[in-house]
Amino acid sequence: MSGEETPHYHGHRDRLRARFTEVGGDALPDYELLELLLFRSIPRRDVKPLAKDLIKRFGTFAEVLAASPSRLLEVDGVSERVVTDLKIVEASARRLAKGEVAKRPVLSSWTSVLDYCRTAMAFMDKEQFRLLFLDKRNALIADEVQQSGTVDHTPVYPREVVKRALELSASALILVHNHPSGDPAPSSADIKMTKEIIDAAKPLGITVHDHIIVGREGHASLKGLRLI
Repeated sequence: MSGEETPHYHGHRDRLRARFTEVGGDALPDYELLELLLFRSIPRRDVKPLAKDLIKRFGTFAEVLAASPSRLLEVDGVSERVVTDLKIVEASARRLAKGEVAKRPVLSSWTSVLDYCRTAMAFMDKEQFRLLFLDKRNALIADEVQQSGTVDHTPVYPREVVKRALELSASALILVHNHPSGDPAPSSADIKMTKEIIDAAKPLGITVHDHIIVGREGHASLKGLRLI
């Protein structure tokens, strides 16, 4: 192919890669970081319009990664290959965030715990209830999704939570769930359910350190709010 026939986006790709190398990802707007991912999924097309469409549709880079495959496929230009590549990056981000808290005293690395919870759950479109199981040193020994629900409700059964903690020989728990609405403020049902789990766990020597609620707009700690 002659120089005159080279697609215009080739030069753009080279320049964007060079800028990423020079200034890093934090200096790039969301759509340009997304472009860099799409370069690999779609090697022979200008992907800037698609990157901008995805950001416009979902809001942010993080929300694009967290969007369900079915919603991503609704966007013109998104193929199964694109979805797979985006989900690989999402899984990598979660694994990286989890590495910051694994086998470390959780209560002394609280910022990393919050970052991990937000990475894992803040941008999901359905409610999910996650349990962080801790050992006697308050190090993370397991992280499990106990229940997934609808856009505004997840059934949680205190006896099942405590049963699983005993199976794992956990000494303490941190409860985490997300609010797909974006607002992390706890509901009366959230507070009631947390107190029921505390009441079920306490006689068995299991401490509930906190219940963290995450959303697009931030996070809320029931302990920090003095609700437990």
